Parts: sequence; structure tokens; C-alpha cells
Amino acid sequence: MVTNAETINSLNRLLQGEYMAVESFNNFIAKLDDDRVKQQFQEIQQQHRDNINTLATYIQNIGGRPEENLGLKGTMGQMKLSMDLGRKTGAAELIAKAIEGETQGVNMAEKILRGNLDDKSRDIAGEILHKDRAAIEKLNKLKNKFSYN
Repeated sequence: MVTNAETINSLNRLLQGEYMAVESFNNFIAKLDDDRVKQQFQEIQQQHRDNINTLATYIQNIGGRPEENLGLKGTMGQMKLSMDLGRKTGAAELIAKAIEGETQGVNMAEKILRGNLDDKSRDIAGEILHKDRAAIEKLNKLKNKFSYN
């Protein structure tokens, strides 16, 4: 039997991952000069914001409190990303970093889906996973437009 506390904990881990994604895209967008790439990144970032809203609302509706911060692990990850992006970075490299980050997010969401969730929570997490996979596809198409010379 899945407890509400387990479900809320799992969904909060997913929520923190979505916050990490929004912050990562803030870093990427700030480095981009190409307006077409910037627009694609902003669309993906907006999808993560929508995911945050969905998760936070659902957590509240089942009696939980959304953890609306990055947490220590997320903060450390953002610091590392900021250092990695400290120098001037091209669009191709930023796209590759975004794909890497999205892939890590998908892997985390898959682990959460395999955990103890009730059916409704599993559906919501599955929806988010589907959207995150679609973001990776979008980024891969974008990557194919750039050469790595």
C-alpha cells in the first residue's frame, strides 16, 4: 500500500527536477545569441514551468506541501553548470548541455515512476516524462542544424 507521504516525497523529487530544469534553461538562454535557438529553449523552459504548476497543484490537492526550491543537490548542480558555462559558449555546445540535462531529468523521472505511486500520481509523472522526452527530441532536431566544427 502506497502512503500519501511516500507519494508526496516522490512527487516533490520530481518537482525539484523541474525547478532545476527551469534554472538550467535560464543559464542557457542568457548565453545564447541565436534568436531561433533562444526561442526553442524558452518554449522548453515554459513546458517545465507548466510541469511545476501541475505538480505543485496536485501535491497540494492530496494534502502535501510542494517543496518549491532546488534543494542542496540542485543548488550544487546549478553552481557546477554556471562554472561550466562561464566562458563564451556556442549554440551547439549549449544544445548538447541541454540534452544532457534533459536526459538526466528523464532518468530521474523514470526512477520515480518505478517507485511507490498511486495511479493518479503515476499518470501525472508519466505525462511529465512524456513531455520531457519530447523536449529531448526537439533539442536533437535543433542540434542537427548546427555543425561541430
